[in-house]
Amino acid sequence: MLLKKVVGTSLKTVNLMNPVRYKFAHKLVENVENEKQEVSLDSENCILVNENDVSIGQTSKRDCHKLDDQQNIKLHRAFSVFLFNRQGEMLMQKRSSHKITFPNCYTNACCSHPLYDLENEREELNAVGIKRAAQRRLNYELGIPTSQVRPENFHYLTRIHYLDRGDGVYGEHEIDYILFLQKDVDIKPNPGEVSEICWIKRDQMEEQISTLDGPLTPWFRLIYQSGQLGLWWKNLHRLKKFEDYNTIHKLN
Repeated sequence: MLLKKVVGTSLKTVNLMNPVRYKFAHKLVENVENEKQEVSLDSENCILVNENDVSIGQTSKRDCHKLDDQQNIKLHRAFSVFLFNRQGEMLMQKRSSHKITFPNCYTNACCSHPLYDLENEREELNAVGIKRAAQRRLNYELGIPTSQVRPENFHYLTRIHYLDRGDGVYGEHEIDYILFLQKDVDIKPNPGEVSEICWIKRDQMEEQISTLDGPLTPWFRLIYQSGQLGLWWKNLHRLKKFEDYNTIHKLN
């Protein structure tokens, strides 16, 4: 296997065992990156929903993720993108140490929120607002050009509802839209968001995930352990068969 390592602007390739990993050596100032994460907590507003995924308002990203005195977290709308290349390998990322929620955890290609602040991300018909948010975040986190991940390229499968109280200060409580995308794209990760990426093979999924040097995010772990990820992955060529827009699956 080959590992491509980015150091500054140079690209070096060396032979390594599975999985293929891309690690980024960078000298970003620690407090600058932390400040960016803190600013986004107060400047970006998420969409609050009830258990039926009906929009009931908005609040800051901080307010959406911070546990209250009763250890509750506001339910809000989110998405998870699972990205596959033409060979059928799945991209995983390791969240940067600067992330407020679940830093240094491995997860699927991109996990984030549609913003209430952006009117076109509030559009609910055919989940087009969710797909626009996914396009925006794939560009921001992984540097994928927006022209390569248009809303019509995403396959919306279903929704899950999960709760995880994280570190006891910040956690997640989401109605999470599952989006699949199979396409070869150009990737240039933002090291303030992503510290590592790797490609996982379906027939080696359990082995490769077990060797990752960090924990999994709760949403990825729940989807993976439910068995649905493997089933969907096996059927990339006929995902329409697995569309379920009527059920919100509770995972815990």
